Amino acid sequence: MSQTLSEQETRSRHITPAIRDAGWSKDQIREGYTFTDGRIITRQTRGEYRRGNRREADYVLFYKPNVPVAVVEAKKRSKPLGSGMQQGIGYAEALETGEDLDVPFVYSSNGEAFLEHDRTKSEGEPEQRLSMEEFPSPQELWRRYRQWKGLGKEEEEVYLQDYYKEIGGKTPRYYQRVAINRAVGEIAKGEDRLLLVMATGTGKTLTAFQIIWRLWKSGEAGRVLFLADRNILVDQSMTNDFRPFGGKMTKIENHESEKAYEIYMALYQAVTGGDSYDEIYTEYSEDFFDLVVVDECHRGSADANSKWRNILDHFSSAAQVGMTATPKETRDVSNRYYFGDPVYTYSLKKGINDGFLAPYSVMRVGLDRDLEGYRPEKGKTDRYDREIEDHEYTRKDFDRNLVLSERTERVAEKITEYLEETDPYSKTIVFCEDIEHAERMRQALVNENPERVDEDYRYVMRITGDSDEGRDQLDNFMDPESRYPVIATTSEMLSTGVDVETCELIVLDRNIGSMTHFKQIIGRGTRVREEFGKVSFTIMDFRGATRHFADPDFDGTPDQVYEFDLDDSPVPAGDEEGEGSEDIGGESQPQEPEPVGGEPRSRGKPVRKYYVDDVEVEVVNERVKYYNPEGDLVTESLTDYTRENVREQFASLDDFLKRWNRADRKQAVVEELEEHGVFFEELRKEVEKDLDPFDMICHVAFDKEPLTRSERAREVRNSDYFEEYGEEAREVLDALLSKYADEGIENIEQGEVLGVDPLTEFGRPVEIIRRFGGKDEFDDAIREMEERLYSMA
Repeated sequence: MSQTLSEQETRSRHITPAIRDAGWSKDQIREGYTFTDGRIITRQTRGEYRRGNRREADYVLFYKPNVPVAVVEAKKRSKPLGSGMQQGIGYAEALETGEDLDVPFVYSSNGEAFLEHDRTKSEGEPEQRLSMEEFPSPQELWRRYRQWKGLGKEEEEVYLQDYYKEIGGKTPRYYQRVAINRAVGEIAKGEDRLLLVMATGTGKTLTAFQIIWRLWKSGEAGRVLFLADRNILVDQSMTNDFRPFGGKMTKIENHESEKAYEIYMALYQAVTGGDSYDEIYTEYSEDFFDLVVVDECHRGSADANSKWRNILDHFSSAAQVGMTATPKETRDVSNRYYFGDPVYTYSLKKGINDGFLAPYSVMRVGLDRDLEGYRPEKGKTDRYDREIEDHEYTRKDFDRNLVLSERTERVAEKITEYLEETDPYSKTIVFCEDIEHAERMRQALVNENPERVDEDYRYVMRITGDSDEGRDQLDNFMDPESRYPVIATTSEMLSTGVDVETCELIVLDRNIGSMTHFKQIIGRGTRVREEFGKVSFTIMDFRGATRHFADPDFDGTPDQVYEFDLDDSPVPAGDEEGEGSEDIGGESQPQEPEPVGGEPRSRGKPVRKYYVDDVEVEVVNERVKYYNPEGDLVTESLTDYTRENVREQFASLDDFLKRWNRADRKQAVVEELEEHGVFFEELRKEVEKDLDPFDMICHVAFDKEPLTRSERAREVRNSDYFEEYGEEAREVLDALLSKYADEGIENIEQGEVLGVDPLTEFGRPVEIIRRFGGKDEFDDAIREMEERLYSMA
């Protein structure tokens, strides 16, 4: 009898009682522990999305709320004892996300015994069989865990200090917990330089707060300095994540050195001083702080010769934690040289696959002058009658050295066209070469959107370091509840440290030679806000900057790339953009800004920019590129790629038909294929046929002549299928077949279909089901309809 127990029955009757009998409390046992959200899978043409499968372990055992030590995978009684072991090890590795082990003990059980895998054993046999009565106690596993981690008594007290709970209802996600534990553990053992790398949008500030909180509460760090390079980063942190410190926290400002607090928040600029006042940090003794946390450490402090590094040197006796999404490694600047190799990395690609970050699409737009270059004829003058220097101007020169007015207009047209086709009120950031370019782009977008601007002048705003009006609108632009501004033109101010959580379009109309800066810009769109409909974003690239995606240093890959470009040559690397003036928070300014109208100010000086108004610029050629789930570019045709992809999963048409026919929900097979990289919507365009997913696979992968949905529905109507049903039931089935012919099998399998037109004509769902005699009879009718629909392969 026990051999017939289901997995859930095995868990409730045997496994859970055995774990509890070993001394594990209810709070320590997390059953059905879900730790990812499931990758967001978008359907481009319909604006719809769904979630992939979430990762869920049967049990995760926590010694303390912040310290998981074991994974237990359960299988039903009839399964072999170790049948869950590989799955359990996979979950343990996923929960730690890195080379170091954070969940070292894995168990598999079928209710008769446990199989233990001790991942800390480098010698001997890592796996052993335990009876149900021999499952280790929390104290035993913690003893082994502590010994393996090398934690002494003092280190243990720091390591076990719990994180702060109830910050707006938020508790750390699994990867944040790993980062916190790694940092706290290393500092407890005496390490004084640490680097944490976490992709933009994955909660670096919350992670920093929890690290500080645990070290502060345990007494390991009595006084803490949190450094950032943007006022908004400090102010947002104090208002949100760091709020629990309350009266123990202060912000260093007004060039005054407060010394009566425990948590100090500061801008680099506020403590390094200037020409008219002293460097404030020198008024604190060198051992004043026990811990220094550096946000966005890839910026000023990464440079050993910068005045910002002097702060870290002054407090060199303190433990120092650098945090960034983009560690900087150049010939002259290195985060790793100062902080060491990252103790933990959570990448953009991992965040997207886990479903915590938004996937993205890429549109590459090629303009003819960008591809062909522009060389002025001899004696050519610009709008100010200045003779243009004779040489070949290329994409890297436009808007830096030479302005083609029509080029700006074409970019604005393309942005507007995209927004009108999708959502005119999608938050959009347009990155320009400099402030002057951002102002011209603002004007061009205003002229392209007169009706929108007439509704509210803030539809398009320039948000740059020199614009008080633009900076005043920054909070509104960041606020998901605020419609305006919609489009922001900028050069640097929005490239880092600014959370526009609902940004759905990032436009690149500047040259980006720095991988660090490129990653920071891409990070402006990675946040997910499902309640506002923000689940993905688009990158519109006019400068070829998205070729950084092909760099091995970049780990996140797009769902697909729309290419309007014949040029496959790389963009020449420019300067290290994105590391602009410290005085205005990174906003790069022209050396000598040109006015948008009137006479230029460069008389008697070298001309910085030429302005040309009579050169035509056009968008040329369109082609589409795609990336598979592993992040590799699909170089062959989409049809060939799909054929190879599907045949890797199904050896023959018969194999596919068996899988399809066995599925209770056909849509489940479609979703499985989507997760393996089958692009149904885009494939329909390539084969130029609006086919059912079933016919698409049979046709593309196995060379079967396809039937349209209408043809399949007609075949069912012409069969004897309806004869076994009464007239009222036939009316419903006929309507469902029409629904299938118009929209596909997905809608037929959804219970909500009974509550939409034309089914509502037959009454409420319960009344419709009654026409068949009951729920089971209705479900049987739908299953038979599906069998009939797909009987003609």
